[in-house]
Amino acid sequence: MTPPNERKLLTPQEYRQAQDSPEFAELRRRFRRFAVPMTVAFLAWYLLYVLLSTYANDFMSTEVFGNVNLGLLLGLGQFVSTFAITTLYVRYSGRTTDPIADEMRERLENHDFGSAPRSGRKGATRA
Repeated sequence: MTPPNERKLLTPQEYRQAQDSPEFAELRRRFRRFAVPMTVAFLAWYLLYVLLSTYANDFMSTEVFGNVNLGLLLGLGQFVSTFAITTLYVRYSGRTTDPIADEMRERLENHDFGSAPRSGRKGATRA
């Protein structure tokens, strides 16, 4: 990576070429393939928790052990699911989106985005 004080500014045309590239389209597609379903699943899980907390008091107050009830466990499950989604995203992006993003950044820093991808890596173009 080029040190910040040695970088040349990119032109709007270079940014547009990067945005219009097949690599960027693939990057967006791969990101959305993970982000959209995971966001929908998490929001549905959260909404279920809120609805249960509001309308199913007897169910949520069911004691599991000691003074710990089902509502408390489901509430803690919200935190667990957040960390699980974060871990899944880090793994997913490391395998699928980061390689494309790294290549695009390198090409932008070298001001050679008008040319074809240098690595010839499979998966860098839209399938």
